[in-house]
This record gives sequence, structure tokens and C-alpha cells, in this order.
Amino acid sequence: MDKRLQYLQQRSELLRKLRKFFFDRDFIEVETPLLSSEIIPELHIEPMALSRDATRHPAFLQASPELHMKRLIAEGLSSIFQVTRSFRAGESGQLHNPEFTLVEWYRAGDDMQAGMTFLDELCQSLLGTPPARRISYSEAFHSMLSICPHTATSKQLANCAEHHEVSIPADMPTTDRDEWLNLLLAARIEPKLGLDSPTILYDYPASQAALAKLATRDDGTQVAERFELYFQGVELANGYHELTDSAELRGRLTQVNQHREADSRLALPLPESLLAAMELGLPDSSGCALGFDRLVMLAVGAKSIGDVMAYNKQNNEG
Repeated sequence: MDKRLQYLQQRSELLRKLRKFFFDRDFIEVETPLLSSEIIPELHIEPMALSRDATRHPAFLQASPELHMKRLIAEGLSSIFQVTRSFRAGESGQLHNPEFTLVEWYRAGDDMQAGMTFLDELCQSLLGTPPARRISYSEAFHSMLSICPHTATSKQLANCAEHHEVSIPADMPTTDRDEWLNLLLAARIEPKLGLDSPTILYDYPASQAALAKLATRDDGTQVAERFELYFQGVELANGYHELTDSAELRGRLTQVNQHREADSRLALPLPESLLAAMELGLPDSSGCALGFDRLVMLAVGAKSIGDVMAYNKQNNEG
């Protein structure tokens, strides 16, 4: 049998195991819209937009089911998951495809520690791995680059990149700390994470909170309660102790749109239905999104996520 077809059989078995994992823990599976007039604006993700009348009222293929799933949590569901198609413009490569499969879940009552434990258990169940190592964002930068990501200036981060021979893009915004942190993380830290067993990176800089809550640690450092899972140098999942403050989220998303416009990209409509639901009350919860194609790739030993898709950007006309 063709290797790709064998991979698809293995993919189906992993999907069966994944659903059993959630059902055994009393989650319910939900389906939310792939196409919506609303979207969550993100700085580094470009949505796919469709127009209903060619000039106005765009609709977006969803990059994530997040906004609709959080609305369901706000309406009273407590433990939900979804296996869905997600869409992001301009993404292509060994670990990217414009259309891909995302597994996303939310459980009311969970904080960041509970969210990390749940993600770790899922990884162990599907990949047969040992328990994940947990390392803070600060510990990773200190141990691998000898620099503090929370206090270093843009200049210090730039010098660190030069010292570690990181290739610096010609259009690098030299005074943007987060861009320097992202560059150092991608070039010198991520490739070393989870090489022997999965690693969960947590407590991101407060400036990179996205939709996560902020917390102040014992040393006075303010961090985002955000966590990411890496295995064999590949980022598999991104999770949050979810922000529940509607006004704070509106402010963050407005700021994202300001950055998008400064980068000569379109501002995106705010998810007013999610903001309204949060005003009525979003329970304390943890949520996480996992790239299923990447997980399958690692499980079967494939070299690219395209190898474990029935069809992808390169072969979808075949």
C-alpha cells in the first residue's frame, strides 16, 4: 500500500483515540461555524476573507473556533471539544498549510496548571510519550541564551541575536521587544524543545498575552498565563488560562488592529458577539488548540504535514 494511504489509516486511528480521550472525561463534541462575519483579530495571522456582495459585508473562514466555543462556555456548557478545519492565508511549508485540522477544547473551572496537565495527559495518550517537562519562558531564555526575556531591552535582545549568530530579517523593527523575543525563540530555543520528551513552555511575557489572563509571580514579574507544547522541536499546541474581562479583551484587540494598520494591513472587525457574551459572564476556564496534522506527522514519522493529509496545497488538484 502507498505510504500516504498508510498514514491516512494511522491518522484515522489517532482521531478515534482522541475522541475517546475526550468522551471518557465527559466532554461533549460541538460544531461551530467555519464561515462568519466575525473573527478575532490577530497580529501574526491573516484570515481568509470572502465577500457576500463583492464590495461590503465580508465573511471570514475561521482561523480558529475560539470565539464561538467561548460563547458556548459563557452560555453554560462546561467541557467541550471540537475537531475542525481552520484556515489561514499565506501559510505553506513543512509545518503549515492554508487549510488544516485543529483540535480545540475548553473546560470551565481549570486554571493554567490544570490546563497544562490535561494537555500533557492527551499527549501521553495519543503519542505514548513520558510526562512532559515544564519550563517557564524565563527559564528557557536564561538557560539557553543567558538573558532575561522580561527585563532585557530591545538593544540587549539584538545583541543577543548577533552573539548567537541569528539571521536577522532586513525589515526587523529594531525597537520592538516582542519581535526580538519571537526571533530568538524561533531560531535558538524552539528547535531544542521536546527533543527527548514533550516540553511545555509557560508564563509568557505579559505583552504576549493574546487572550490569556495576566498574573504576577512571587518575584514581582507580570506574566501571561499562556502555555505551549513542543515535541521534537515542533510546536503542537497553544493554551491559555482564559481572559474573562470583556473590556480588557476589547482593549487588546483594538491594539492589535492598530498594529495591523501600522503594518499596512487591514483592521479586522471585533467579535462583538463574544464580547457581549463575556460581559454576561465567561466562567474561569482553560482552553487549548492543538494542530492535529502536526501531531499525526510526529506519530507516524512523516517529514511534513502534507504527507499525512489526503490532499494539501501541493496536491489538491491531483
